[in-house]
Amino acid sequence: MLVTPFSRRFGLALIATTALTAAPLAAQAQSATITFLHVNDFDRMEEDDGRGGIARFAAVVNAARVGATPVIVTHAGDAISPSLLSGFDDGAHMIDLLNQVGIDVFAIGNHEFNFGPDILKERLAEAEFVVLSANSMEPDGSLIDGAEATWTTDVAGFTFGFIGLTTPDTAAKSSPGYVTFADPLETVNGHAAALREAGADIVVALAHTNLSEDAILFDRAEVDLILSGDDHVVSTLYNGRKLMLESGEQAEYVTELTLTVTRDDDGDVDWTPSFRTIDTAMVEPDAAMTDAVQVYLDQLSAELDIEIGTTLTELDTRRASVRGGETAFGNLVADAMRSATGADIAITNGGGIRADRVYDPGTVLSRRDIQSELPFGNKTVSIELSGADVVAALENGFSRVEDVSGRFPHVSGLSVVYDMAQPAGERVVEVMVGGAPIDPDATYVLATNDFMARGGDGYTMFADAPRVIDEMAGTLMAAQVMDHIDAAGEVAPEIEGRIVRQN
Repeated sequence: MLVTPFSRRFGLALIATTALTAAPLAAQAQSATITFLHVNDFDRMEEDDGRGGIARFAAVVNAARVGATPVIVTHAGDAISPSLLSGFDDGAHMIDLLNQVGIDVFAIGNHEFNFGPDILKERLAEAEFVVLSANSMEPDGSLIDGAEATWTTDVAGFTFGFIGLTTPDTAAKSSPGYVTFADPLETVNGHAAALREAGADIVVALAHTNLSEDAILFDRAEVDLILSGDDHVVSTLYNGRKLMLESGEQAEYVTELTLTVTRDDDGDVDWTPSFRTIDTAMVEPDAAMTDAVQVYLDQLSAELDIEIGTTLTELDTRRASVRGGETAFGNLVADAMRSATGADIAITNGGGIRADRVYDPGTVLSRRDIQSELPFGNKTVSIELSGADVVAALENGFSRVEDVSGRFPHVSGLSVVYDMAQPAGERVVEVMVGGAPIDPDATYVLATNDFMARGGDGYTMFADAPRVIDEMAGTLMAAQVMDHIDAAGEVAPEIEGRIVRQN
C-alpha cells in the first residue's frame, strides 16, 4: 500500500473537443494518458501569504491545458461560503470566478447550503460547469434543482463516469432546510453499477465527504477513483485497485493525478496512476484572473479596512486549535456575545471561526480581521435553557473532538471539565456557573449563534427552547465582537481554564 500525505487542494480543467475521440466500435488494444487537476474546500478568491487563490489556481490550470494531454478539472465542494465577500453576495463572486477559470465538474459541499437551499439554487443556475450531487434530495425525492447525479465524458477513447456525493453531515453543519441526504455508499454503488452498464471504463466519486465516510467509500465503494473534500487535508491513498485523494484547502496546493489507461485486445481496461502536489507559491498568478479578483477585493476594502483595537495577547484561530480546545479568541467571541445580550452564559461553535491564523501580541485588529474570522453572517440569539440541557449541549460539543468537529464549544460565564476516556455523551465531568455547580433544574439564559439555535452542529436541544432574543431581533455576531473590541480599545483575552480536558 502506498500512502503519500501532503497538505492542501486542487482544481479542474475543461477538455478541448479536439482531445475527445469516440470509443471504438470493436475492442482493440489502445492506450491514453489523462490528467486530473483537483481542488476542494476552495472558497477564498485571494491568495494568502503568496499561496493559493483563484489567480494561482488558474495559472496551474492554464499551464496544464497547453500540453497535449487531456485535462479534467475537478472541485469537490465548498466554494460559495464561507468568505468575506460571500457575506455580502451569497457566494456569487466564486461562481463567476470558477466560470472564468473553466472548471469541468463540481460536487456540492456542505457550505454550499450556508445561505439555504433557495440561494444555492440561484448559484447553481449561474454555474457554467457541471454540478453533481447524487444524494441531495428534494422533499419529493428528486435531486436538488440545478444538480445532476452523474456526468459522463469521453476522453481519448475512454469513458469516464462521475458521481457526485455530499456528506449527510450537512444537515448538522449547514442550513439545508428541506433538502435531505441519502446514504453516500448506497448512492454511489447504485450509480456506479449503472454507469458501468452504460459503458463507463473508469468510475469516479467526486465526494464532499468526511474522513469516516471516506474510509467507508475506500473500503466498499465500487469505484476506481475517489476525489474527496471536506477535511482540509492533503493526502493520497492507493492500494493497487482504488485511489483516493484530497487537496487541502484554498488551492494552496493543487493535486495533479495522471492516469495511463489501457484497453487490451479483449476490451478489458486497466489503469496506473502517478501524482504530484503542485505548490502554488511556486506559480506565477494568471494576470487576467488577478485583475478579476481585484475587482471583487476593491468592493470589500471600503467597508472592512477600518482599525478597531489592539490585542495585547496572542490570538490563535487555527482550525485544529478552535476545534480542539479553549482558545483566547474563542473566549473573546463568547464574552462579546454574552455581554451584548446580557445572557447568563454563552456557547458558540469552533467551526464558526474560520480565518485559520495567529495574531501576535500587539496586532492592531480591523473589521476585516473579525469578518474573516466570523464570515457566515450569523446572528446572536439568546434562549432559555435548563441546566440539564446546558450539560447536554456541552456533551454534544465534546462528542466528536477526535474528528476535529466544528461543534466544539467555546464558552463564557461557565467552566467545564470533560473526560476524553469516556464515550461520547458521557464525557462531561463538571460544569460550574458563577462559581457554583450548575443546577440541572434551574433556567439559564444562554447566548448562541442562530445556526446553533436552529439545532445546527448537533445542538438539537436549542431548537425548541424559548427565545429571549430571537433570530429576527438578533445582531450579527461579527458586529458584536467588533463593537466589543472597539469599546475596549485594547483586549487581552487568555486561556483561563474555562474548558479542561482530562485524559
